[in-house]
Amino acid sequence: MDLPVPEPVPAPGDPQQHGALAPSVTEVSPPKCPTRTRWYRNGRLAEQGFPAEEISERLDADPESFAWLDLDDPDAADLAIVTQEFGLHPLAVEDAVHDHQRPKLDRYASHLFSNVYAVETVGDGLELRTSEISAFITHRALVTVRKAPFDIDALVARWDAVPELTRTGVGFLLHGLLDAVVDGQELAVDALGDRVDALEDALFDGTSRSDIRRYGFLLRKDLAVLRRIVVPMGEVLARLTRGEDDRVTAIKGELLPYFEDVHDHVLRIAADLDAARELVGSVLETNVNEQSNELNEITKKLASWAAIIAVPTAVTGFYGQNVPYPGFSKESGFISSCILIVVLAGGLYALLKRQKWL
Repeated sequence: MDLPVPEPVPAPGDPQQHGALAPSVTEVSPPKCPTRTRWYRNGRLAEQGFPAEEISERLDADPESFAWLDLDDPDAADLAIVTQEFGLHPLAVEDAVHDHQRPKLDRYASHLFSNVYAVETVGDGLELRTSEISAFITHRALVTVRKAPFDIDALVARWDAVPELTRTGVGFLLHGLLDAVVDGQELAVDALGDRVDALEDALFDGTSRSDIRRYGFLLRKDLAVLRRIVVPMGEVLARLTRGEDDRVTAIKGELLPYFEDVHDHVLRIAADLDAARELVGSVLETNVNEQSNELNEITKKLASWAAIIAVPTAVTGFYGQNVPYPGFSKESGFISSCILIVVLAGGLYALLKRQKWL
């Protein structure tokens, strides 16, 4: 008796299953964290704001469509919907849940995992606020995971501003995300650069040396933090522009110039950061040198006055000896000692003044 041969079931994450969608073997529970969704079809936005658990239904309705899902500070349970429907690697999911991952781009069989940081300056520009954003990038979906406040409306507006690129697929969404992140980093570097210029001007405008030193160390700390965020972005963009991951991200030739433009921005930001760090180091070094020069001036003045004071001390000490000398116990001795004090002290004062010690 011949038994029926079951049809092979694609493994989770198999690109042949609707563009890296895995079959739903169990009913998916909706995530409890705040979500935002978008579905693009026929090169335009078809629907948004639908429940996150309906993504696979919409993608199955049109094999050429793609979607965006945003999760705001999810936990492992909230990510179950993404893991089940897209066959995500457990290591990538673990990185998305845990904070403070380094900026990177990891490649897995059915998707890419990226971790980046949006940055903004707050207050007087000496405080950086970072927002860690993780992204799962498949052939038909971009899933963003936010772990801190981020202006997601600005990102959506950026996508809507270039509807002609919608036809390029998920790469269009990825470019908008990376471009928004890099633009924010550029604004932060520019703001810190203005602070560095102000620090340089403060060297000779009467600002106290201790304030300059404190301000400089705070700036250098922020620049170091920003550099650890920006520099790895260069490798992330380089991998995308080299076309290593086109099979997963569906970055078409039309989008490559846009990614290369973002890459150029990253390289320029990194160069500006290095220049700003060098300038802060130079300002701090100059501040130390100026403080040493000021101390030398003070030391010279103290030494000069000590020398002047030593003259009358020496003269009065000589005339106070209990031995006979010209003018001893006479009014002429007192007068001669006073004249000697005035002449020697005045001459020493004039000499030190001419040497600019006083």
